[in-house]
Amino acid sequence: MNYTTLNEIPDLSALYRTLMVGAVPVPGLGAGKRTTADPQTAFRVDGVRVDAEHLARYCQATGLRLGNELPATYPYALAFPLAIKVMAAKDFPFPALGVVHLSNRIEQTRPLRVDDALDIAVHAENLRPHRKGLVIDMVTTYSVDGEEIWRQTSAFLGQGAKFTKDTPQELTTRPEAERFLDFPAEPEDGVAPTATLRFSPESTRVYAEASGDKNPIHVSKVGAKLFGFPATIAHGMYTHARMLSVLEGATASACRITADFYKPVILPATTGVYVAPAGASGAAVSYAGAREMTLRKAKDPSALHVAARVEPVA
Repeated sequence: MNYTTLNEIPDLSALYRTLMVGAVPVPGLGAGKRTTADPQTAFRVDGVRVDAEHLARYCQATGLRLGNELPATYPYALAFPLAIKVMAAKDFPFPALGVVHLSNRIEQTRPLRVDDALDIAVHAENLRPHRKGLVIDMVTTYSVDGEEIWRQTSAFLGQGAKFTKDTPQELTTRPEAERFLDFPAEPEDGVAPTATLRFSPESTRVYAEASGDKNPIHVSKVGAKLFGFPATIAHGMYTHARMLSVLEGATASACRITADFYKPVILPATTGVYVAPAGASGAAVSYAGAREMTLRKAKDPSALHVAARVEPVA
């Protein structure tokens, strides 16, 4: 892995402007191009300090608690420009705009803190086939004083991307990408959601401003339609963070948080969050151990947006 050390986290808006050049998808061409191997481009920034105002805007947008400890999903937003910079590199196997965030896993040994000096590193690995294209894992780590505290693995799908004839067999024979979690059962009849969450174009723009992720599919009706959506959609990690706000104060310091993203939340939308002990069904909530969560369409709970599991780790 060829890590390049940057002086600061890059400006995400500038990266998106660069990516927009030639980014409009052409029907029938898919996302084909580029090399088809695990990218070697990687970036790191050392000694990053959290901007209190940026953190406050993020917490206001997501409903997560603002304090000295960072919400578990905040490091995703802080490091996202580095992930986009990896995607913008010539050795990334498919275009960054239009990628689909399939799954996400966060593992932390303790909450990161506002006063920590954060060493952030991002790379991509494990390119593998998928029935709709190719999937790759974006791996982000946060270390403090040389100790890794927080790690995230994000699985991204390049729709229509394909291996080329020059792709090493080592890659083409890798197992097909799968979700991180088993598909959850539907709520039993009569079970009410633990909470109701509403998403609007306005609230999503607030999150886009707070996180810096102004991908056109989230903030522009025209941009969303160019990528096949009938209207703008909420960010996957925005919906995930809003879900986790339902468990605010009840998540272990050392934990693993896993999510699979299914149907996009097309704006505006009213959704229900269902929480149950892991491996159980029904609406009873236990905060002693692992919990399973789903985000579903309010009027049709069979329509699944996000499935998640939050579990303590030793």
